[in-house]
Amino acid sequence: MHVRAVAVTTTALLGVALTAPLSHARTDEAGGDGPVVVAHRGASGYAPENTLAAVDRAAELGIRWVENDVQRTRDGELVVVHDESLARTTDVEQVFPDRSPWKVKDFTAAEIARLDAGSWFGPEYAGARVPTLEQYVDRLEHNHQKLLLELKSPGLYPGIELQTLKVLANEGWLDRQHVTRRLIVQSFDADSIRTVHHLKPSVKTGFLGTPAVSELPAYAEFADQINPSYSSLSMSYVSAVHAFTGPHGRPLEVLAWTVNDAATARLVAGYEVDGIITNKPDVVRDAVD
Repeated sequence: MHVRAVAVTTTALLGVALTAPLSHARTDEAGGDGPVVVAHRGASGYAPENTLAAVDRAAELGIRWVENDVQRTRDGELVVVHDESLARTTDVEQVFPDRSPWKVKDFTAAEIARLDAGSWFGPEYAGARVPTLEQYVDRLEHNHQKLLLELKSPGLYPGIELQTLKVLANEGWLDRQHVTRRLIVQSFDADSIRTVHHLKPSVKTGFLGTPAVSELPAYAEFADQINPSYSSLSMSYVSAVHAFTGPHGRPLEVLAWTVNDAATARLVAGYEVDGIITNKPDVVRDAVD
């Protein structure tokens, strides 16, 4: 992994006061001590991923945690979309046929707002849009939900860590109540997560991947979670992760992805993971309850 030099000169702008220790994920949800269920890109098994419709579907299912992906447009707007290309989940090829390969970073926010992000999933979702990060967190706030936010391909978007924190601050998501109970920022890019931790130490962070146990002490300096693919997990690995203390003085947590059937959910829950990320959150919830 290439180390990206980052000049952290804006910490004072965002504030650095540490909060009280965060609650452990397995006990963060009222009424149970099993793994937290996180709706992957919203309830993306039932509605088009990363849309407000998927957020609402998760809410209808009673799911409190929602995961999303954040990227940046050509003119600097943060939008919620997974792929670097818009082609799979929108009608961009029809609207802008001469703009191949249809990268998010090559389109303005106004251009992306024109796209249909729902018809590919089903006709009942025709007209769904790619939301901005502001629109997305406003809907989560309305639904009283919580956010596991992934910085997608941050190497393509220099400074996206600070920009994301500024948007969250402007939307009221960096107050004590949100950072202690309702917000986690994660990425596959360790340098990006380290940057988030330096900019806003009170924000809970997660690294997406399965580092070697020998590398965990280094990750524990800036990440509260190690979030691997479920297929890479074992009970011994989860136990090893739990043995380390993260930057907020709590044991490191493990959120496993992406589990979509009951049998696998029960298997992974048996490893004593702290959370399970899934496209079908009702299936996983019912399996692990």
